[in-house]
Amino acid sequence: MTDVAIIGVGLHPFGRFPGKSAIEMGADAIRAALADAGLQWRDVQFAFGGSYEVDNPDAVVNLLGLTGLPFTDVYNGCATAASAISLAAQTIQLGAYDIGVAVGMDKHPVGAFSADPVQYSLPSWYGELGLFLTPKFFAMKIQRYMYDHGITRQCLAAVAAKAYRNGARNPNAFRKSPIPAEQIAESRMVNDPLTQYMFCSPDEGAAAIVLCKADIAHRFTPNPIFLRASEVRTRRYGAFEVHSPSTPLQRGDAPTTDASRAAYERAGLGPEDVDVIQLQDTDAGAEIIHMAENGFCKDGEQEQLIADGATEIDGPLPINTDGGLLANGEPIGASGLRQVHELVLQLRGDGGDRQVPGNPKVGYAQLYGAPGTAGVTIVSR
Repeated sequence: MTDVAIIGVGLHPFGRFPGKSAIEMGADAIRAALADAGLQWRDVQFAFGGSYEVDNPDAVVNLLGLTGLPFTDVYNGCATAASAISLAAQTIQLGAYDIGVAVGMDKHPVGAFSADPVQYSLPSWYGELGLFLTPKFFAMKIQRYMYDHGITRQCLAAVAAKAYRNGARNPNAFRKSPIPAEQIAESRMVNDPLTQYMFCSPDEGAAAIVLCKADIAHRFTPNPIFLRASEVRTRRYGAFEVHSPSTPLQRGDAPTTDASRAAYERAGLGPEDVDVIQLQDTDAGAEIIHMAENGFCKDGEQEQLIADGATEIDGPLPINTDGGLLANGEPIGASGLRQVHELVLQLRGDGGDRQVPGNPKVGYAQLYGAPGTAGVTIVSR
């Protein structure tokens, strides 16, 4: 996808904003992205918008201008943003338009998500028995992973502590206060081994990017960021994923692994080429598992890498430099675009207090969500 460039990024802060709608946050994010690109809304030729709570994110045009552009609404679980980016890029590649916007927005109520298991092709008894709970699944998955690969509870706490330290450097984060690893480890147990501060929270926010044909990018910015790959995959038989009522004895690859391989192939790059990483850290254990599923280490190597500081901002594998989901929360439609927003800032050298040293050139973002959908986006200078 080297023929598509990102020329503008915009973000509405993540958190809680009483009295402000998700649509209004989406409009703010688009305005910020357009200002970053030096464009006006009338210059945008098409758009894709993603949301879980908002069934018509295209209504954002009421706040931006009724220009008649084609605007397509997208929902694909936690991979919504990756899907919007991928579709926007393909629209440009097909030659239909030159300049477009991808935006994500959401405003989730306080507390965990609720849903009907029947709508996930599961029997009603699965919910009636209390099994239709994502924290339970995440805990089961990391519990088994810890047993198989020697990961400790201290490692889980260290991942979360790093997220909150990075979030404290991010003025747009939901949680801006560092939390010591000891406090995280000793906080209220939610689903063993995951404690209260090892989980992200559904919240509110929006993010947007402006994309264009790569050969016109320099008309708008001296520092375009090129979209090298954006791939989405669903689960195969044998993968142990969210809301699985059973799992076969013979385990298969996770959808993240498939999406990652496809993205590396599309980009012509490998894990060794990546300088800045954004991984889905719905919980602290997810970041650990995703490090291996995306090819940045082997299973079990995470314990030592994290203990050695490899995943810190100044380490060789800087992960979730803006605090990730743990510090930012997860407005589903916006989450993956927030990841790309951070990667673009880092590759431009605009990361401020959380800037990765060494002039990073390649950024990598991964999303994962129920019931087993993953998205990977790779960008470069």
